[in-house]
Amino acid sequence: MKVLCFGSLNLDHTYQVERFLKPGETRSASGYEIHAGGKGLNQAIALARAGAEVHMAGCVGPDGGWLLELLRSEGVRTQWVEEAAFPTGHAVIQVDGSGQNCILICAGANAAVSPEQAGRTLEHFSAGDVLLLQNEISENDCIARQAKARGMELWLNPSPVTAELLEGDAVKLADWLVLNELELAALTGTEDTAQGVSQFMERSPEKKLVLTLGREGSLFAGNGVLLRQAAFPVTAVDTTGAGDTYLGYFLASFLETGSPSAALKRAAKAAALAVTRSGAAEAIPRAEELF
Repeated sequence: MKVLCFGSLNLDHTYQVERFLKPGETRSASGYEIHAGGKGLNQAIALARAGAEVHMAGCVGPDGGWLLELLRSEGVRTQWVEEAAFPTGHAVIQVDGSGQNCILICAGANAAVSPEQAGRTLEHFSAGDVLLLQNEISENDCIARQAKARGMELWLNPSPVTAELLEGDAVKLADWLVLNELELAALTGTEDTAQGVSQFMERSPEKKLVLTLGREGSLFAGNGVLLRQAAFPVTAVDTTGAGDTYLGYFLASFLETGSPSAALKRAAKAAALAVTRSGAAEAIPRAEELF
């Protein structure tokens, strides 16, 4: 079984700050680093480090070659990543003293994904394979429709959540949704997490939900079953790639074991390790590191 991660590849410009800037404010950063990022790239690396066979698809600009080298060094197949005539997507990230972050994204080449590229890529995949999408590239709905027509299983991480995404085909066609409590609120229309999960299970009994809740842990809902997993207590340094780490490990573990409970536990361990380190892709632990 192959996993196709059709998603974003970014250059992350990360600034260490005492606190997040206010409108009109100018302050000095205490540190600056450039990291590989993009939810697609992060999740592909997490999947590979967790042991899955991963193929990456998307677009980079002429400045994105080192991202492909990084992916290949992790065992990710990159033949479906195409070069666009735009700069590689990038993000400006502030990380405060508590490890929390705020992120500004510029799509760049991520917005150059076309229906034609989707077709060229998906003709190499078939029923039984998995497609993983986020919301940082163009043509998600088109990609989702083509994948489902081929019998692929669709996993969607609706982040960043937008009205366009929620009204589109990707959400409607998804077999699995992996999201946080803010995204669940946008999906269900309620900020009460318990009520949102209940609504999801009632309205979409054919779908499965994985919900991350930060320090409150995570849960799985599907097939009339609700499972909870506590978070592993750690001191957070940088939470930038925690959700991507969690998703990659959950998906890889579920494909390996078929057990949501085992996948919840392994993903929680991986995310706990990730937040103790700086960066996004660089912070993702390898399988042998899990305690």
